[in-house]
Amino acid sequence: MTSTRRHGEYKVMGGKLVVADLSVAAGHLAEVSINGDFFLEPDEALGDINAALNGLPESAAPDEMVAAIETALPADAVLFGFDARAVAIAVRRALSRATGWADHAWEVIAPQVRPTLENLALDEVLAREVGEGRRNPTLRLWDWEDPAVVIGSFQSVRNEVDPQGAERHGIDVVRRVSGGGAMFMEAGNCITYSLYVPQSLVDGLSFADSYPFLDAWVMQAFRSMGLDAHYVPLNDIATQHGKIGGAAQKRFAHGGMVHHVTMSYDIDADKMTDVLRIGKEKLSDKGTRSAKKRVDPLRRQTGMSRADVISTLSNSFTARYDAVAGEITAEELAAARDLVRSKFATPDWINRVP
Repeated sequence: MTSTRRHGEYKVMGGKLVVADLSVAAGHLAEVSINGDFFLEPDEALGDINAALNGLPESAAPDEMVAAIETALPADAVLFGFDARAVAIAVRRALSRATGWADHAWEVIAPQVRPTLENLALDEVLAREVGEGRRNPTLRLWDWEDPAVVIGSFQSVRNEVDPQGAERHGIDVVRRVSGGGAMFMEAGNCITYSLYVPQSLVDGLSFADSYPFLDAWVMQAFRSMGLDAHYVPLNDIATQHGKIGGAAQKRFAHGGMVHHVTMSYDIDADKMTDVLRIGKEKLSDKGTRSAKKRVDPLRRQTGMSRADVISTLSNSFTARYDAVAGEITAEELAAARDLVRSKFATPDWINRVP
């Protein structure tokens, strides 16, 4: 006998709604019915999708489901508005192995001036707290005063930073937990936020798809500011006038992850290029020969103050996900400061890739 019917939904970004109704019998999928407002030809292919999923183990990974569906589909099948991965996500949601935004209670932490190293350590602490179920998923907006170059986890210090330029301008070099490129951060020159979410929220999504998925609310906020922003794969955010920011992620063993974005607001391009080593290869796929031309500040594009841009982002997220105001606990702050001392401020971490 099969168990209670289970129901999961997934709305494809820019596409259609995919719904999975199913049961589980003896640890395997049963009576699977995939439905939604998508388009599929030939009609009989829907039966092939259902048949491919029936009998799969309840514990099947998203990639296993995708492979089973793609193998079962006829060569001439046309899926419009969805794909096999979207079906897998809907199934995983029906099984409560994947979650959607509406499955969580969200918090927003307003910007508060903190040392850059403390901001970096909080990313690790808060992501782990979410993964271990001690904190609700959270958006945290950064603020800082001390100037720094924040390099990616896998970047070489000597290849990314001109030490004479950094010393001349009083710029510290620090390293974050996520990959990606260097961030030139002075007080008020950019806007940075971090999202701390359970990995279940991106279950089934490719790494490439998880970036725009987690920043869909940002694109909505930009539209309200009159900007037509979009993702440039893998992790750049741009408008028709040029790049305005970049994203990075780190996934932790306990099921939490951090997704953070830094966007230029009013960057001193001359100082940035005096401190950073930005080579021709870095620019080769950007359609420009000058690093300065890649800095296209939000101040000029929006005509808004930095505080107003941050407020618009916060309000957009709050309205979209019914978020409430949150704060960093004393225990979390103490853990972050301990982590600064034991990790982020140490030469071993900063120079882990010399």
